[in-house]
Amino acid sequence: MTLKIQRSIEQELVVFTLTGRIQAEQIPGLLALLRSESSEQEIAFDLEQVKLVDRDAVLFLALSETLGARLRNCSAYIRKWINQERNARQNGSEGPTESAR
Repeated sequence: MTLKIQRSIEQELVVFTLTGRIQAEQIPGLLALLRSESSEQEIAFDLEQVKLVDRDAVLFLALSETLGARLRNCSAYIRKWINQERNARQNGSEGPTESAR
């Protein structure tokens, strides 16, 4: 399964609808998309159709959200994993959080 990315605009919000699986190898492409957008525009990732992520994807989504991106329709398991990674980093742990998988 690959990652499909659809871009749309809702007023001042750029929405990237992601479908499929997000893995480490897609992160550079997602970063390039973000860099190509105007800094004036707000960004949202619609994750309703995302079925599987790896740790690099979770770290990317967590960082994107920290920097102001919105995560729409984020599944419970992805949200839980993002929160666990944030908590682990705040507590000084850099290892993966196995319990979220």
